[in-house]
Amino acid sequence: MLRPIVTLLGLCLSLCAQTLAATTIDGARLWRAPDHTRLVFDLSGPVDHSIFSLSGPDRLVVDIQSVKLKTNLADLPLENTPIRTLRTAPRNADDLRIVLDLSAAVKPRSLVLKKFGDKADRLVIDLYDTDIKVEKTVVASVPSSKRDIVIAIDAGHGGEDPGALGPNRLREKDVVLAIARDLKKLVDAEPGYRAFMTRTGDYYVLHAKRRNLARAERADLFVSIHADAFTNPKARGASVFALSQRGATSEMARFLAQRENEADLFGGEGTILEGRDEMLASVLVDLSMTSTLSQSLQVGDKVIQSMKKMAHMHKHHVEQANFLVLKAPDVPSILVETGFISNPQEARKLATSSYRQQMANAIFGGIKNYFYETPPSDSYIAWRKKGGRDEAPGRKEYVIARGDTLTAIARRHNVSVDELRRANNLNGSTIMIGQKIQIPTS
Repeated sequence: MLRPIVTLLGLCLSLCAQTLAATTIDGARLWRAPDHTRLVFDLSGPVDHSIFSLSGPDRLVVDIQSVKLKTNLADLPLENTPIRTLRTAPRNADDLRIVLDLSAAVKPRSLVLKKFGDKADRLVIDLYDTDIKVEKTVVASVPSSKRDIVIAIDAGHGGEDPGALGPNRLREKDVVLAIARDLKKLVDAEPGYRAFMTRTGDYYVLHAKRRNLARAERADLFVSIHADAFTNPKARGASVFALSQRGATSEMARFLAQRENEADLFGGEGTILEGRDEMLASVLVDLSMTSTLSQSLQVGDKVIQSMKKMAHMHKHHVEQANFLVLKAPDVPSILVETGFISNPQEARKLATSSYRQQMANAIFGGIKNYFYETPPSDSYIAWRKKGGRDEAPGRKEYVIARGDTLTAIARRHNVSVDELRRANNLNGSTIMIGQKIQIPTS
C-alpha cells in the first residue's frame, strides 16, 4: 500500500514542479523616452523576480524564477538606449537570468503588472538615465511683459498603451501624436504663442506627470488630444471635455473618462495621490480647481465653435467628466476627442494627414479666439490688442520663461546660440526668468 502512495506523491510533486515552471516569456518590447528606457516582457502568468546592478563594466542582472523564454530578444531596437546587448542563460534548472550590458550606469526600477484588460501579465524594467545634462536657469525677480502664451499639448497614451484601436491596425496613440505635432507647429508659428508637448515620441507618460509638466512650464492652457472608441461602432463625432467636480454630464462622458483613467494601469503605475490621504487630497484639488474650471469651459466652447466648421460634433457643448489628466489645479485644461476611431468612416479620416492637419487648425483656431478675447495681461497678445506695434525689422524681443535655455530658444527661433549671445552681449548660458532678449532675424 505504501508504494502506490509514494508513487502518487511523486507524480503530484512532478506535476507541481511542471506547473511552477510553466510560465513563459511570450514577447518583449522596448521604448525610449527622454529620460528613461522601458523594457517590457509579456508573460503567460505572474512571476517572482529580482534585479541588481554590476559595474566595471556596467550591467543590470534580471533573475526570473520558474520561467521559460519563448521569444527572440535579438530583434529589440537597442539604438539610442543605454543597452548595448542582452544575454540570457538558464539558472537553477527552472529559472532564467537576463543580463543587460550597458553603455552607461542607470537607475533601474522593476515591477510586475497583473493581467488587465487585453494585456497579459508583464514584467517591466525601467532604466532611468543618470547623465542628463541640463542648462541651469537662474531664477530672479525680473518684471516680465509681452510674454508668449504657453500651450501645453498632450498626445494621449503612447508606448505600452496604444489607446483605442481602429480598423487596419490604426492606433489612437499614433493618430493623436500626429495631430499634436501639427498643432505644435501652428502654435509656434503664431507670434505671441509657444507650445510644448508632454510626449514627443512613442512612450508612456503618467497622467500626473503630464499635468505637472504643464504646471512646470507655467502653461496658460493644457490641451489633451484623443481619438477614442465606443462599444457601438456607429458612435461618431468629435467632442470637447472639461473636468467635472461632480458627476459626468452623460453616460458617454463617464465611459470615456473611465477608459482614459485606466491608462495608468497599462503604463504601470497606481494612484496619483500616493503617500497622501486620498479624501483630503481630492478636496484640496477640487477647491483649487474652482477658479480654472470656468476658463476651461470657456476655451472649450471656443474650440467646439471652431471644430464644428470642419467635423461632425458628437455634442455641441462642453461635456464634463472626472478625467484625471485634467486635474491641474491652476491650469485651464480641456480634453479633445477628435473622433471615434472605432467608427470606420471617422477612422478613415483620422488616418489621413490632411484631415489631421484640418483638426489641428480647428483646435488652434478656437484657442486663438479665446485668448484674443481674454489674453493674459502681461502677454504679447494683450499688448497687440491694446495697439502695440512689433519691433523694427531685423530684431524680435523674447521674454525668458521658466525652463527656457539658450539652446532651446535658439532652436525654436532657428538661430544659433552664438548669434543669441552676440545679439545680447551674453558671455555664458545664464539667463533669468522675465529677462528680455533680442532674437536676431533676417
